[in-house]
Amino acid sequence: MKTRARVRVFGRVQGVLFRHYTVAMAKKLGISGYVRNLDDGSVEAVYEGEKEAVGEMIEWSKKGPPHAQVTSFRFTWEEPTDEFADFTVEY
Repeated sequence: MKTRARVRVFGRVQGVLFRHYTVAMAKKLGISGYVRNLDDGSVEAVYEGEKEAVGEMIEWSKKGPPHAQVTSFRFTWEEPTDEFADFTVEY
């Protein structure tokens, strides 16, 4: 069953390759969507794919890559839209 989640990650999450690692993990799990830095220093991502894979991405995002320090995390479930062909970095 397909699902979609919108994630916001706060803390030391910019300048630590968070987006790079997110793309690699999403592609490994077969997830589509995007990740981007926001002006407030947080990172936003939209994950769309099979429920189990999206759940894994959510759990991974709570910690992030090796040099990240996630201090706060939130996400919301959304209806899948099938608008993404791949997983990319948005600027």
